Parts: sequence; structure tokens; C-alpha cells
Amino acid sequence: MALQFAKYQGTGNDFIMLDNTHGAHDNLSTAVISALCDRKFGIGADGLIALKSHNTLDFEVVYYNADGTQSFCGNGARCAVAFAHTLGLLTNPHTKFMAIDGPHEAWLCQEEVRLKMANVAPIVELENGYEVQTGSPHFILEDSNHQSSHVVEVGRSIRYNETYGNEGINVNLMSIHENHIQVATYERGVEDETLSCGTGVTAAALVFAQIKGLPSGKVKVQTKGGELLVEWNRRPDASFDEVYLTGPAKHVYNGTYEFKG
Repeated sequence: MALQFAKYQGTGNDFIMLDNTHGAHDNLSTAVISALCDRKFGIGADGLIALKSHNTLDFEVVYYNADGTQSFCGNGARCAVAFAHTLGLLTNPHTKFMAIDGPHEAWLCQEEVRLKMANVAPIVELENGYEVQTGSPHFILEDSNHQSSHVVEVGRSIRYNETYGNEGINVNLMSIHENHIQVATYERGVEDETLSCGTGVTAAALVFAQIKGLPSGKVKVQTKGGELLVEWNRRPDASFDEVYLTGPAKHVYNGTYEFKG
């Protein structure tokens, strides 16, 4: 069997894209998804996205982590918008689509996509960091050591501890600078450091806003894969709305994967 796919990346966060508007890929198994995302024996990616038709919105994004589990992915959603454009699913640069955490809006501007995130509940401040839910659960801690070995060591120690071991959590190391913040992420589902994480970058930016006491604004976020921009509005109850994630969403190549045996 031959699988037609496209490869996209957003600040180094890379995804396999499938056109599932006709339902051909409704029954992808966890084993198949993991095999496709495997960087040694498959196509290789941080995740897989299948675009489905939707009754009232332009399309639906179905996102799978590299291990086959499902969640919301900010960079993946931005790349999905760019892919949807190539499939003719966008009637204009503004689009509305469905994801696992509900409907979203996005705007396509050349190679960048501005994504409106879901509203975010008040941040939970802990003794050693912060918990933030931005479509996926994130743990944020201030740590300026972004060497990969350190990111993985710290990430695994938190992701697999007694508190988070069952469900898992993404772990983000954040350092605050004069004009930007820097973020390195250990992603559950990938179980390794990724070059960027859209929901993680968003979570870190909101923690930055809380630390600095900023009711609204925007901040540039530097990841190992490139730069993103996060905007926010903080409500009187400490929750957030008008949260936007903007950055590049680039087509890498189209390909065909042949299943053997």
C-alpha cells in the first residue's frame, strides 16, 4: 500500500500531513502512526496530522504525537493551516477549524500563520514551577541551561515523577531576557526534546506575563528551531483570552511511503 503525504515544519517542529478529507485514513492504528514517525525506520516526525472535512468549519485537525497519542499541538495546527491552503480548503486567508480542544481561528500570511489559541485557565503556581493548560498540559520552570542533555534529564524527571507519571506532562525550561524569552521543551508523546513546541511556548509566555505583572502584551520567544510571537490578554480572574501564536509554517517536501509485507 502506498501512502501519499506532505512534510511540514514550524520552527523545527516537524509533522507528517495526510489529506483525510475523504476518510481514507480514519483507521490509522497507533502502531502505524508510531512507525511512520520513527526517525530511523519511518518517515520521521514529531507528530502526524490528518485533515478531515467538517460540517460547519473549513476543516478538522486530528493530531497524533509520535507515539500515537492525541493532543492539541500549536505548531502542528499552524502547519495544518498552511497544508489546508494547498488542498483548497481555505476560501480566504482567514480560516476556522476544529481541533481536539475545540474550534480555532487562524490567519495565513505568506509563510507565517497566526493562530488564536483557546482561552487559558489561571496558572497554577507551585513551589518549583508553574502548571499551565494550553490545549496540552505544561510544566514551566525558570532554568537558563538549555543544553539538550540537561533538558532531557530535567524533563524526564518531572514528566515521569509521582505527580505526572500516569498522564504525563510537557516540561519547558524558560529563561527571561530583556527583549524576549528563551524556551526549551521536553515533549511527552515524543519523549525527547523537540526544537520547538507551540503550546509550550505559549504556556511559557503566559507565565512570563504573570511574573512580570503584564495584563496584556506580546513577547518574542526564541526556541532552538526559530522565533515565535505570543500575544495575550489577562482577565481580572487571572485567566487569559485573546491568546495568539504566530510563526513560520513551511512545506518541506511531498512523498510516498510504501508499506512492506
